[in-house]
Amino acid sequence: MAHRFNRRKFLHYTGLAGTALFLPGQNRASQAALISSDEIGLSKWELETPSLCLELEVMEYNLKKVHQRLQGTGIGVRPHIKTHKSPFLAKRQMEAGALGVCAAKLSESEIMLENGISNVLMTGVNVSPKKIRKAMALRKKHPGFIQAVDNPINARDLQEAAREAGIVAEVVVDLDVIRRSGVPTGKPALELAQQIDRSPNLRFMGILAYDGGAQHVKGHAARKARTVQTFEPVVATYESLVKSGLNVEIFSGAGTGTYDMMEDIPGFTDVQVGSYLFMDAQYMAIGSRDNENLYDDFDPSLTVMTTVINTNHPNRLITDSGAKAFTINKPSGIVIGEPDFTYNAGSDEYGTITFSQANKSYAVGDKLEVIVPHCDPAINLYDRIYGIRRGKVESIIPILARGMSR
Repeated sequence: MAHRFNRRKFLHYTGLAGTALFLPGQNRASQAALISSDEIGLSKWELETPSLCLELEVMEYNLKKVHQRLQGTGIGVRPHIKTHKSPFLAKRQMEAGALGVCAAKLSESEIMLENGISNVLMTGVNVSPKKIRKAMALRKKHPGFIQAVDNPINARDLQEAAREAGIVAEVVVDLDVIRRSGVPTGKPALELAQQIDRSPNLRFMGILAYDGGAQHVKGHAARKARTVQTFEPVVATYESLVKSGLNVEIFSGAGTGTYDMMEDIPGFTDVQVGSYLFMDAQYMAIGSRDNENLYDDFDPSLTVMTTVINTNHPNRLITDSGAKAFTINKPSGIVIGEPDFTYNAGSDEYGTITFSQANKSYAVGDKLEVIVPHCDPAINLYDRIYGIRRGKVESIIPILARGMSR
């Protein structure tokens, strides 16, 4: 059966309360490396709240969908683990066919490498002497670790540290796409890549070009136009690198919002998708190729279970889940089954729901299920994810890289 989050499915999420949400699953996930708990087997509605829940069947659908969409394009998948921060979920991505994973920080990279993920590309740069030495020690222990560089001084420091460690470190050049990080495209990028290529203890592997600003542009056509325009100097830089004789093994970028727009980019190798695994209210709002009002390439699998704790005011519910459960990102979380509900997580500990009409009457103690506003920071608020299959807790997944922001 097709598993698309189409208009009908959107109405299902926002218009029906208390119903089973997903289709029966396939094979059970391995229990290796999961937290053992007496909560296994509980209904998700029995969990103490707030609880972060992952519908495993939907996640598995999303895992397959990204590879199916890219099949035949020559573009691989290198998921960014900043979305889930879990080696267990990274392993699922690798099993689904990922080339490796991306990590933003050195501490995240270490967690992945030390927990069975052999290929990790760190998209951030290490500039302090302590971090550089630690990165080289990590590379020495784990040959699949690649790190980024975006300036000549940093490249020189990496060369010296690699020499002292007695290794050859693999590096990629991060290109400045959105004026946040990276070396300017064109001549500065070429000169940096050539410097790396001349460094005896560094191996130039390619380039990163992530356009974060394009990911949430509303409307598929507008998003693609932004992406194509942004990549013009990136492509010119890539071509200059190739023309100079450099081996550009990696040309990585894009994300969940632009993953299906890169097949016409010369030399492009892989997409750094992250949110596709979970989805959230932010991504659902941007529209897809076939649906301008709803991004339905992937289905929302990550939710928070929350409890109503106060009903003293008409058309207003107070819950036990505020900014510490959801973050304060916009658009707000989506209460499944209640299209008229507006969820405000602005208070640290409390959520406020306002509405003009509801599909049922709510009492203190009733529970609601809410699609998160933005999955990446929401994950970092919890130490575990409840893996749900057919409404019950099948597994408890540790978020081992939670708080790993160094």
